[in-house]
Formats: sequence, C-alpha cells, structure tokens
Amino acid sequence: MAKRILICDDDTDILSICEYILSELGWQVYTRTNCNEIVKTIREIQPDLILMDNWIPDCGGIVATQQLKNDPELRKIPLIYFSANNDIKKLAQEAGADSFLAKPFDIKELENAVSAAGIH
Repeated sequence: MAKRILICDDDTDILSICEYILSELGWQVYTRTNCNEIVKTIREIQPDLILMDNWIPDCGGIVATQQLKNDPELRKIPLIYFSANNDIKKLAQEAGADSFLAKPFDIKELENAVSAAGIH
C-alpha cells in the first residue's frame, strides 16, 4: 500500500509539481490550499508525512503545525516545514516541525527531504 503524504500550500503550482514528483515516487498525495480544520483533515487522511507551508491561510503554518504537534495522537507524524522565508530554520523550530525545506527547491532536494523523514 502506498504511503500517504499531505501537502499544505496555497500555491497551486507548487502543489501540482510536488504532487507529480511524489506520486512518481509511489506516494499517495493529498493536497490542501489552506489549513482550516487541520486536525480533522489529518485524522481523516492519516498521512505518513506532512509538508506544511509557512504562509498558508487561514491560521498559518506555525499555528497549524503547533496544533498537530500538541495532539498526542498526531504529533508522531513527521512534518516538513517549507517556505521561501529567509528565517525558515527559525520558523520551523518555532512551529515544532521535524525538519524544513527552503523554497525554491529542486526535485532532488524535495526527494532528499522526504527520504530523510524516514518513511519507507
């Protein structure tokens, strides 16, 4: 069975590119252009990995990530924080993300970040 990944980003071009790349690698890809009801969404999809953008509507990536990492059942799901912000490392730490990926990124950087999450 394919591993599931949820990508939250309000940029539909990035969602399309990531969806294409990751589905080619065998992932079952889910996408959202907002982080409304993020805990409910995660419970429904039950992803093995989450990619979270910093500037996502409505509450933003930091708050959405904190909501997930404060939930005892969901905190174990690896979460990669990604943004074009210069302070991506600081933002990822503030959010409680497991790792981060700076935008813009190339295909290999995306593949490496997903591989480094330890999901097989």
